[in-house]
Amino acid sequence: MNDASMTFDVAVVGGGPAGLVAAVALAEAGARTALIARRQAYGDNRTTALLGGSVSFLEQLDVWRRCVDKAAALAAMRLVDDTGRLIRAPEVRFTADEIGLDAFGYNIENRDLIAALEARAAEISGLRRFDDEAEAVHPGDDAVEIRTAGGTEITAQLVVGADGRHSLCREAAGIAVSRRDLKQAALTFNISHSRPHKNISTEFHTSQGPCVFVPLPGDRCSVVWVTSPVEAERLKGLGDDDLSEAAETQSHSIFGRVRVEPGRCLFPLAIERPRQFADKRIALVGEAAHVVPPIGAQGLNLGLRDADDIASIVRDALAAGQDVGGREVMRHYGLARRADVLSRTMVIDLANRSLLSELLPMQSLRAASLHLIGTIGPLRRLAMREGLAPSWRNWRRTGA
Repeated sequence: MNDASMTFDVAVVGGGPAGLVAAVALAEAGARTALIARRQAYGDNRTTALLGGSVSFLEQLDVWRRCVDKAAALAAMRLVDDTGRLIRAPEVRFTADEIGLDAFGYNIENRDLIAALEARAAEISGLRRFDDEAEAVHPGDDAVEIRTAGGTEITAQLVVGADGRHSLCREAAGIAVSRRDLKQAALTFNISHSRPHKNISTEFHTSQGPCVFVPLPGDRCSVVWVTSPVEAERLKGLGDDDLSEAAETQSHSIFGRVRVEPGRCLFPLAIERPRQFADKRIALVGEAAHVVPPIGAQGLNLGLRDADDIASIVRDALAAGQDVGGREVMRHYGLARRADVLSRTMVIDLANRSLLSELLPMQSLRAASLHLIGTIGPLRRLAMREGLAPSWRNWRRTGA
């Protein structure tokens, strides 16, 4: 193998959903792309609620048709105040048909999404897979050199760091991260149940965080239960019968008899944000670029928008004959992602703080805000559209 075959326009480091999507999108954009990630069986049964824009992006990449039959449509969403406080918000219901959609998005197990992405990646001639992991990343003036654990040396004009919250690529770029521990934890598991979910996602707001039941195909739901770390550990340690009973109680038996399926994941919650999104020929995507709590289904959807933006910017740079890892690409990517990530993080953080607050004025403000959203049609429709994707993003794309 000659040296030229180890030189690429872009190298993507990381093989999670965000990294796979970025690699496919960049190769489809015309960049000679390397994907450096070990092929590993996905280890748990976590799911992702893919919102409308993410589904459209996966359709454009010829990925969605490969896994749509394993996803459940999200036709409606219910927010239920289950805090038991004196001041409580009214129930709010959002329905996709009110804004002209069949569904807000689809919920899918991550293992099925990754299988579809892997299948698509294997078909693209401009995408070369290195079944290895990056051991060292050295940015230079004209290119970035990567050495893998297996000793392979790869050179790229641009590196896309999709290597998670402990990112080697981010460290190589010298990008600092601000982090805030939320003193909450999320327990995730899947359930089967005796009554149909009717494609309605139901979010119970408790005084320790939201507990969300998100439809899966059939009479099944994925559960994301956010609570205190101590309570999350207690729940995780329950036997199947006891956790099934706890989930049925928390759902107020709206799904009838509940049965917990095998597999549970527990992870602490934090908000992480880098000081920059790109520098020294390295652009960050996915959890290397932002960590947010699982509130409002924003995490991976933000990561897919990262991938969409870097691919679009690289496509434009290639068409103009520009350096795809040069300063202009770094600058454009940072501008493209900053407002989206910061605005989503702020909204999620505010929603979480308002739910946890013991201050009566904050509880009153939260209840009043949800009442207005629930009763004023234009405001409710605006909230639904903005929840799917920021409207200014579409204006920027169309030049309006």
